[in-house]
Amino acid sequence: MTQSSRIPQIQALRALAALLVLIYHADWIPGGYIGVDIFYVISGYLITGLLIRELSNTGTIDRAAFYSRRFRRLLPASFVVILSTGVVGWILLPSSMRETFGRDLIAASTYVSNFLFALWDNDYQNLNSTPSPFIHFWSLAVEEQFYLFWPLILLALFKYGKRRETIIGISIIGSGSFIFSLYLTLSSPIWSFYILPTRAWELAAGSLLAFLPLSKFGKPQFALIATAAIVFAAMRFDDQTAFPGTAAIIPVVATSFLILSAQKWPVFMNVIGNNKVTQWLGEISYPLYLWHWPVLVIPSIYWARPLSLIEKIFLLLLTAFLADLTNRFIEQPLRYVKWNSQRTFKATAVATAALVSTGTAIFFSYNNTITISDGGKYSLDEIVARSVNMEDGCNLKLGQTVSPVCAYGDLRGAQTLVLYGDSHAAHWLPALDLIGRKNNIKIVSLTKSGCPAAEVIKEVDGQYSIEDCQGFRDASIARIANIKPLAVIATGLQPRYEPYSTRDGVAWWIKGEEILYDRLKSLTDFTIYLTDTPFRRINVPDCLAAGKGEICDEAIKVNPKVAKGLIAIDPTPWLCDRTCPAVIDGIVTYRDHSHLTNAMSEHLAPNLFAALKRIGVL
Repeated sequence: MTQSSRIPQIQALRALAALLVLIYHADWIPGGYIGVDIFYVISGYLITGLLIRELSNTGTIDRAAFYSRRFRRLLPASFVVILSTGVVGWILLPSSMRETFGRDLIAASTYVSNFLFALWDNDYQNLNSTPSPFIHFWSLAVEEQFYLFWPLILLALFKYGKRRETIIGISIIGSGSFIFSLYLTLSSPIWSFYILPTRAWELAAGSLLAFLPLSKFGKPQFALIATAAIVFAAMRFDDQTAFPGTAAIIPVVATSFLILSAQKWPVFMNVIGNNKVTQWLGEISYPLYLWHWPVLVIPSIYWARPLSLIEKIFLLLLTAFLADLTNRFIEQPLRYVKWNSQRTFKATAVATAALVSTGTAIFFSYNNTITISDGGKYSLDEIVARSVNMEDGCNLKLGQTVSPVCAYGDLRGAQTLVLYGDSHAAHWLPALDLIGRKNNIKIVSLTKSGCPAAEVIKEVDGQYSIEDCQGFRDASIARIANIKPLAVIATGLQPRYEPYSTRDGVAWWIKGEEILYDRLKSLTDFTIYLTDTPFRRINVPDCLAAGKGEICDEAIKVNPKVAKGLIAIDPTPWLCDRTCPAVIDGIVTYRDHSHLTNAMSEHLAPNLFAALKRIGVL
């Protein structure tokens, strides 16, 4: 009998953690991703308790037996889900996605996906772009890496000084991890979110609980306060919350108090936690977590649109059904099968090799060519290629504030135009570069991802820092003052709503443009604002590859109003009439949801040239 089955409150917490993640991914609650942190505290508590008891009884840890148990516990269910997801995705998803799909399958099956997703900038909290059906395996990779090192660490600490020194050692490890998490959340938030060194403190917090007898700690009011804290975090945190960092303290401490007070929960909490449905959800929480994301995301990608409420409910019920089957016929039978460690390791190696082979086959079935309904064929590599300033270091990244030289067009041009803003400014460089080369004009590009020219403070996310953006703006204005350009062409991705609200964002944005104009008006003859391009509802290349027809033409147009003093150029009529076609004059318009392709940017150069000429710049 496992420790979790002896304590029904732990099963209830596992059910809560899984449900939070599920409803977060269904877009019903903004901070449900804290369910992962709840899982980590529970895992640290349970695994450390098992290992400490073994150390106390035998003086050592049978590492082969431990790893064998972990493999039998985790691998069978994950193997079924990864293989099933791979086969279904191979059949249903566009061939243009197979390269990344196969790559992600391999990463998930080898339990290194957390590092690889961080390396590939696949932001779990910002799934606006086409998401990987395997991205949720990052958290399992963190746990597997923890299981790999933790027995060795505990054995060393226990050999050195028994119980007291072990507690001190765990505390030091947890403190170091927490400090590193604080640092990395500010300096490199994507890495901080994904990797074990910044998450180890959450597991260490659970580990320390294993040294405390639950019967002597905790009070009912602690359980109530902790539950309220989890509800608060789930409702108030969102995709812009800097996480883990200090924000993760709330779910970690709250879960710790719920475990400490497990035997003293208030009556109503025990009634909810001990009922059959809650205990069943706790029992199937692992396969429930494994199944939910591919079940939700593959249909959405296949249909090239968001899921409706009814579809989400149906798919979540399907997730529960699949999880129950997996638990009954895969997870439980193989968890307690009487295999020795050697046989378990061999089976693990074979299963992993099978998954890697599947991922490799999918990877090499990738098709670079997109064929659309009118028979046109397009190279996906050319469509998704980014503009030169995105590749040569001129589009600044997180932590960078000062642009290099970044000169384009006619480098000896008699006049200079400055392109200023975020990545939505950067995608206009191919057009301006063409104009510059043809008209004896030098083009200087000053762009930084996430930092529009309008001086607004956006919601904080993984690629945006308020301090970085203001530093970039100050450095760019100083550069513009030094250049004394004929014109500044400013723009940026314009959110539809004000930060952290549902209020229309036009007035808020105009105020940012007013600040921009005040800073630029004495530095150039022409202070131009190029209003934002329409935002696509779906990823255009994926939509075209899937042959979704008119769905690919849907877009949200931006309000063309600009602040007084700015000279407006509105590109929306160049891209839209009744709809906003995904293909114009045989050219694919967008390389994703919102960035123009290089070919379309160049195609719109005559329109931009005519607008600049009408204004009097040229």
